[in-house]
Amino acid sequence: MRKFTGICLITRDVLRLSTFYRDVLEVEMQGDQVHAELLTEGAGLAIFTEDGMEQMAPHSMQGAGHGGFTIGFQVEDVDREYERLLKMGVPIVKPPATYPWGSRSAWFRDPDGNIVDFYQIVK
Repeated sequence: MRKFTGICLITRDVLRLSTFYRDVLEVEMQGDQVHAELLTEGAGLAIFTEDGMEQMAPHSMQGAGHGGFTIGFQVEDVDREYERLLKMGVPIVKPPATYPWGSRSAWFRDPDGNIVDFYQIVK
C-alpha cells in the first residue's frame, strides 16, 4: 500500500504562489522565496522554486510545464467559497455546479495556471 502525503508545485515565483494559496485556503504558510509549506488538513502542499529543482537535479525541469495540475480541496460550502473568491478577484474557470456522483464544485486558477477545485459532498 502507498500513502499519498502531498504535492509540491514547482514555480518560478514561490512567494507569489504560496501567498495565493495561503490567502485562498486561509491557512498558515511557512517558508521563504525558495521553498514554502502550507499547513493544510490531510496531504501537504509544498511550493518549490524551479531553480532549486535544477540545483538538486540538473535538467530535471527540461520539458516540464507549469499550470498542468488540478488540485482538489474539500470545503464546507462551495457557494460561500465561490463568492469569497469572486471578491478576491480570483480567476474563475467554472462556477458552482452539482454532479450526479454527489459533489458540488467550483474551479479557479492559481497564478501559474493550475486549476483548483473547491468541492463539497452533497446528498
